[in-house]
Amino acid sequence: MIGSSSSSSKMTTASVIIILLLLLVAVAMALTCSGEYFKPFNVTYDHRALKIDGQRRMLISAGIHYPRATPQMWPDLIAKSKDGGADVIQTYVFWSGHEPVRQQYNFEGRYDLVKFVKLVGASGLYLHLRIGPYVCAEWNFGGFPVWLRDIPGIVFRTDNEPFKEEMKRFVKKIVDLMREESLFSWQGGPIIMLQIENEYGNIEESYGQKGKDYVKWAAKMAVGLGAGVPWVMCEQADAPEYIIDACNGYYCDGFKPNSNKKPVLWTENWDGWFASWGGRLPHRPVEDLAFAVARFYQRGGSFQNYYMFFGGTNFGRTSGGPNYVTSYDYDAPIDEYGLLSQPKWGHLKDLHAAIKLCEPALVAAESAQYIKLGPMQEAHVYGGGNTSYCSAFLANIDEHKSSTVQFLGQSYTLPPWSVSILPDCNNTVFNTAKVGTQTSIKVVDFEPTSSAKGSDPEHLMIQKEVPLMSESWMTLKEPIGVWGDDNFTVQGILEHLNVTKDKTDYLWYITRVHVSDEDIAHWKENTVTPLLKIDSMRDVLLIFINGQLIGSSNSKGDWVEVVQQVQLKQGYNDLMLLSETVGLQNYGAFLEKDGAGFKGHITLTGFKNGDVNLTYSSWTYQVGLKGEFQKLYATDNDESSGWTNLTHEEVPSILSWYKTYFDSPGGKDPVVVDLSSMVKGQAWVNGHHIGRYWTLAAPEDGCQETCDYRGSYNSDKCQTNCGKPTQIWYHVPRSWLRPSDNLLVLFEETGGNPFEISVKTVSVGTVCAQVSEDYYPPVSMWSHSSYINAAGEMEPVMEMQCEDGYIIASIEFASYGTPQGRCQAFSTGNCHAPTSSSILSKACEGKNRCSIQVSNSVFGDPCPWTVKTLAVEARCEPWYPPAGLSEL
Repeated sequence: MIGSSSSSSKMTTASVIIILLLLLVAVAMALTCSGEYFKPFNVTYDHRALKIDGQRRMLISAGIHYPRATPQMWPDLIAKSKDGGADVIQTYVFWSGHEPVRQQYNFEGRYDLVKFVKLVGASGLYLHLRIGPYVCAEWNFGGFPVWLRDIPGIVFRTDNEPFKEEMKRFVKKIVDLMREESLFSWQGGPIIMLQIENEYGNIEESYGQKGKDYVKWAAKMAVGLGAGVPWVMCEQADAPEYIIDACNGYYCDGFKPNSNKKPVLWTENWDGWFASWGGRLPHRPVEDLAFAVARFYQRGGSFQNYYMFFGGTNFGRTSGGPNYVTSYDYDAPIDEYGLLSQPKWGHLKDLHAAIKLCEPALVAAESAQYIKLGPMQEAHVYGGGNTSYCSAFLANIDEHKSSTVQFLGQSYTLPPWSVSILPDCNNTVFNTAKVGTQTSIKVVDFEPTSSAKGSDPEHLMIQKEVPLMSESWMTLKEPIGVWGDDNFTVQGILEHLNVTKDKTDYLWYITRVHVSDEDIAHWKENTVTPLLKIDSMRDVLLIFINGQLIGSSNSKGDWVEVVQQVQLKQGYNDLMLLSETVGLQNYGAFLEKDGAGFKGHITLTGFKNGDVNLTYSSWTYQVGLKGEFQKLYATDNDESSGWTNLTHEEVPSILSWYKTYFDSPGGKDPVVVDLSSMVKGQAWVNGHHIGRYWTLAAPEDGCQETCDYRGSYNSDKCQTNCGKPTQIWYHVPRSWLRPSDNLLVLFEETGGNPFEISVKTVSVGTVCAQVSEDYYPPVSMWSHSSYINAAGEMEPVMEMQCEDGYIIASIEFASYGTPQGRCQAFSTGNCHAPTSSSILSKACEGKNRCSIQVSNSVFGDPCPWTVKTLAVEARCEPWYPPAGLSEL
């Protein structure tokens, strides 16, 4: 019992701790060795599936991008993926991170690819390595290093010798590295499959015959590297016969490869979507996601990867777009911080377990037996051969109505837009629309909360009032315009990236305009206001006249025209344009031609003698910020840089650097910095660039009061967060923090109040569950005799669990009967078992997790002949061991 003070309890606990420590040491020792993670095996395939050591497998893959987390987070993310039912981890390889300067490589820190692959192998999971090297991934420039566009004569992703030479060199570098580290399956490593190129079929037509030739070259080049495992191309209908073509999308159950000798692979199952600054937050309901996965395996699929299982964070300036936010949460089963997103993670775990129960039948059959059960209902039955296995998937693709069907002499009721899985062709163990797993409500800065209302409870982040980070801030003004000796002057407008090489977001364009007395008189006499016109601009622009900010423009990722009124004085006026990128284009053809800054003409209108075309004027260019050049964000920065104490009267202020120090929050919960009081800029903690920030709000409309999972999903369906900033919390990994004196540095562009910034933690504060009598037992109980009732049938079970280090402190609501509402808004119905709360309190309080049968045998029968539901809301709190135990 938790909190027991008996000596035997202490000894038992101490023994467990010692054993766990020994196991951790053993694991650590294993990870330091480069030995085999598996007995060496070959990977082949036939029309039905990948073959691992000669055996067909139904494989479930979890997408994790190693640079979007810290190495300290990787083991937990991999473990949670495995616990969720994954067999495989999938990741891209990020060329721009590994080769930031041509032929100067980086495989350290978040880019330690070898370490990541070895951790996957040590966990007993396989790895699908997508080398690309174009990755898209909402990553800056699609993963290409920006120096690539400066190679003479280069055209990306086509039959172009300069590009092919660079691409082959990098792909070979990665394959050779994996071979040298013995990480391929035939060497005892976890890598079972590789990918060359990425979704090229979507743009191939833009390149004509050279595109077709490039596909053949890329495939031949990849296979010629001798990796010894299968290669895949996704979204590539013309992939050669020795490359598996695969599907990406929300649904891939109708996909067929271009040869009947290849298996059906789903390399990207989009379980959510990415977010843009000023946009709503996407949410894909788990009922629909589970439906899509079940339909895929039902109709012959054999490998499915969740893109993403963990999304993570676009640290630094790695987010693409343009205009994609720093968070890459993606509404994934594991959230940006590494916490489980419930019910998504738990419902998918049950789905995976159900599919695994069917695996013997799925791999034994060459194809499914199709049975039409109704107008929009169908069954696929697997089994046969020399085995007695039989598994069935029953689908109701009607978006509106449930259907009762007859299958092999029995009746089955199928909810709309759902699939029931019968591993033995008789008993249903799982239905995609019946979610019995818990919902978790996360709180930012953990404290008990009363209530919160919203359209998607499982996505709520309840913010608590907490002390602000610091009352002591320092500030330093960033110069407007020229600040360094490296500025230069040329005739005409230069393209932004050609000047910055993407070493910074910022580029100053500066020119001087003369205004005569006649111009001033002309404006007064004719009531004319001169205008600055820019034909086309992307992404963000700040406009200064004589050192004063007079306007700005946000293109929202598109090329847009700019028209701005300007107030000019008689004589010479300095026009200073601060051009900013917010992530480089990551998708589309001819990326090397895509730039930033300005296109077309820049003109001043309204002058007496006509418009003034500034396009070919003399322009002075200053790359970046002085504070960037001085590395004001570094922990070892010279204090003599000019920092002064910030007063409340000095905010808000434009183009300002701010810094303060803060203590790390206690505990182990993920840490975030709340920047809701700021406007737009970048942030660093202890020298680590945590990313861009921007408090741009989403439109007030476009969010649904309730999310209906039924029917085909798209990224505009079930959106949340209307009228609120797209992102206000910015992840600071624990490994980047010290116990105290952590340095936070901000560069703020247009305003904001740093005094209102706070540091917080994210945790699961509330868990809810709702399970009915007619639900199925947990799949893990399929053969567990303790849950079999007197009639010989298994009972449904409610399970709840707090995060590690937390216990269920109290039962806030419990009702067995006909409860109403949803998590954090439950109420009793006309039928209610009065003992509900006491039974749940006894079963759950003081424990990290608990389970209880949902049956009359536990609660009594408060309303005969009515299907009862058990609804529970519980509060989680940190568990602190007793003093004596904590010393152990």
